[in-house]
Amino acid sequence: MNSIERATFARAVPLDDLSLRPKPPRPPTSPNTVLAIVCVGICLANLDLFIVNVALPSIGQDFKGASLDDMSWVLNGYAIAYAALLVFFGRLAERHRRNLSFLLGVGLFTVASAACAAASNVEMLTAFRIVQAAGAALMTPTSLGLLLAVFAPEKRGGAVRTWTAIGGLAAALGPVVGGVLVAVNWRWIFFVNVPIGLIAMVIGWWKLPEIEGHDAPRPKFFDAVLVTGGIGALTFAIVKVSDWGLRAPAIGYSFAAAAILLALFAWRCLRLKNPFVDPALFRIRQFTGAALVMAPYSAAFGAMLLSVALWEQTAWGWSALQTGLAIAPGPLMVPITSLLFAGRLIARFGAAPVVTAGIVVFAAGLVAWASLIGPEPHPAFVILGMIPTGIGVGLTFPTLMGVSAAGLPPSSFATGSGVINMIRQASLAIGVAIFVAIIGSPSSLPERLVAFQRGWWVMVAIVALGLVPTYFYLRQKPKAP
Repeated sequence: MNSIERATFARAVPLDDLSLRPKPPRPPTSPNTVLAIVCVGICLANLDLFIVNVALPSIGQDFKGASLDDMSWVLNGYAIAYAALLVFFGRLAERHRRNLSFLLGVGLFTVASAACAAASNVEMLTAFRIVQAAGAALMTPTSLGLLLAVFAPEKRGGAVRTWTAIGGLAAALGPVVGGVLVAVNWRWIFFVNVPIGLIAMVIGWWKLPEIEGHDAPRPKFFDAVLVTGGIGALTFAIVKVSDWGLRAPAIGYSFAAAAILLALFAWRCLRLKNPFVDPALFRIRQFTGAALVMAPYSAAFGAMLLSVALWEQTAWGWSALQTGLAIAPGPLMVPITSLLFAGRLIARFGAAPVVTAGIVVFAAGLVAWASLIGPEPHPAFVILGMIPTGIGVGLTFPTLMGVSAAGLPPSSFATGSGVINMIRQASLAIGVAIFVAIIGSPSSLPERLVAFQRGWWVMVAIVALGLVPTYFYLRQKPKAP
């Protein structure tokens, strides 16, 4: 058909017949469908967290000369960057369509996962893990923002608990999947994220509703740098204090840098008209209580994840698959406890008793390891610790996330969820650093046993600190007669 014939055809055939009219709007997506899609975000993050903990000893063996201090940054670099960027990306995403921000986060996480699989040394792996953290930091608050936007106010707490419980299910699969993949090659623990991420992007582009952003103030990147530097300096000092000694000049400089950077960050939050973390959030009693409990709980949780995988593989000589199978009962209890029991218990007794029970049961698992585990391999003792810690997580973490979200105004959904997750991730890094500093580099199995037992008892004390804000902030006030 030449140009004259095409022009004649265009004049003769109406636009309606050419099907050039605008497409009708697609039918609205149900809240439960949105929940299913955005759960991919928490699944990727949790699957990655548990898999990397199980695989860490194997990665260290592949990278010759990498110490435990060096390898801990594969975990801590991710956690620190995730913590610092959560609020920054959460605030930035409020200005744009949440569905697009979520998909961008999933895409960045997927690409970084492929790069992690190709890393040739621990420094390169840590750098790509930081990029992974940036993707996770973008998809986590936007996934919660999508949830809180599509669910009615009275159903938001349940939606957040379900979101968390599904992440717990991914965590339950993580140790076993990690063990199987590490038996082939540890690089597959990162490759596994690629097909999941690609499928999520395709379905999300097709199904996620277009939740428009609003005219929120643009966050300042300088504040993200301050909080990253402060947490990083604090973590570095804690990790190195066992090697260099508390009186070493470098340790003093690191603690001083952490104090200065974090103090400057806090001062800017209090004084600026557009603060990175709005102090008004902490005038919400529920939110403040959840944040204060989340910090010690997450520090103990991060140490717990690392310690069990390290002990089983370095002290007992178990394979990654054996380690994953022994760890799996704990994370498996998280979705079971959260979905079947946590909501009913909260409805009957309130949040404070449920959080209290969660902390006590979690601590009981740590006590079991500190009291029972010895130099001889004993799978039953590991499970005796993993099941209570999993039940404790299932009661504590979803309840804290639901409590913190329930008190937020709609304009602060993404930012508030970013702040609470920032506290969680920063505390995970600090907990790992504290445990690495406690165990040091023991030269014999008896010394290693004493060091790990000391670490578990310290974590019992740390998680117990969460009982104080639970009582003062989350306990329901008696109603006036």
